[in-house]
Amino acid sequence: MAKNVYLNLGKPEELTAVGRALSVPIRAQILAIIAKEQFSIADIARELKIPASSCASHIKALQEANLVRIEQIPGTRGSIKICSRNVDRIDIRLVEPAENVDNVISVEMPVGAYTDVSVYETCGLADEYGLISMDDREENFYLPEHINAKILWTSKGYIEYSFPNQIFSLPFKAKLNRISISAEMCSEAPGFNPDWKSDITLWINEVDCGTWTCDGDYGERRGINNPDYWPLGRTQYGQLTNWEVTRDGAYINQKKIGDLTIDELGIMDSHRIRVRFGIKDNAKHVGGFNLFGKEFGDYKQDIVMGLSYEYAGTKKNET
Repeated sequence: MAKNVYLNLGKPEELTAVGRALSVPIRAQILAIIAKEQFSIADIARELKIPASSCASHIKALQEANLVRIEQIPGTRGSIKICSRNVDRIDIRLVEPAENVDNVISVEMPVGAYTDVSVYETCGLADEYGLISMDDREENFYLPEHINAKILWTSKGYIEYSFPNQIFSLPFKAKLNRISISAEMCSEAPGFNPDWKSDITLWINEVDCGTWTCDGDYGERRGINNPDYWPLGRTQYGQLTNWEVTRDGAYINQKKIGDLTIDELGIMDSHRIRVRFGIKDNAKHVGGFNLFGKEFGDYKQDIVMGLSYEYAGTKKNET
C-alpha cells in the first residue's frame, strides 16, 4: 500500500531530517534505484560506482529520515542488508491553514452510482439516450448500465450512495463543522401529478436527518435540461433541495428542523459516508421520489455532498 508523508512547519524535526537526507544529489539517485525493486547496499554501490562504505553512509541518512527501509536477510557469508523505499510521496506544507476559517470539500455523485436500492412500481431509470430497459422492473436497477442513469424514480423505498470521506485525505487534522446534501427531486406519481405529496427523508450513516414534504410530481412543462427524446406526460423537473447538519442543528432548505448535530453522525468513524434518500413505511405521504442528474430537470448538477471543516492541528503520517 502506498505511503504518503505529510510535513509542515509544526513538525520541524521531521522536516529538517528530510531536508538533510535529500541535500546530497547522490541520495536522490539511490531513491531512484530502489524505486521499484529492493537492492543490497553492495549492489547500489556498484550501480553508482562508489565505495560500499560511502553508500552505507548515504543510506543511513535516508533511513534516519524514514525514506528507506533496511532489512537483513541470510546470505552465503553472513547477512545481507537489503534496501527498499519506505515512502511513495512527501507533501510539504510551508504555510499552515488559518484556524477558525471554514473550508469546503465538495463531491458530486452521479445519480446512477448508487450502492444499495429498494424500489417499487412505478419505478425506472434512464440516461440521456433512453430508458434503461423497461419501466416498472425492479431487476433493471441491478443492471450494469444503472451506473449511467441520469434520472431514476420509485413509488416508495430508498436509494443509497457511498460518498468518500475525504477529510481523511487532508494533510492536517480537521474539525468537521457541517455536512450538506443537495439534490433535485420531486414526488413520483404515475405520469405526473402536481398535487401528489411525498415525505422524502434523508439518512446519513443510518441517522435520520429530517423529512422534506414535496408538494407534487412536476410535469406541466419541460425540464430545462431534459434530452429531446424525453416525452411530455412524464415527470419533467424537481426542486433543488438541501439538507444540512451542523454543530447547532439540522436544516432543510435553510430552515432549522431539529437539534441533531454533526457529531452524532459518526462521520469520522469510517472512510465512507452513507447517504440515503427514501420514504419511511409509516410516512403520512407515501408518494415516492424522482432524482434528477445533470442531463434532466432544471438544475445542472448531480447529488452534491459538501463537508465544511476548519484546521485543527497537524496530522500524523499515514499509510
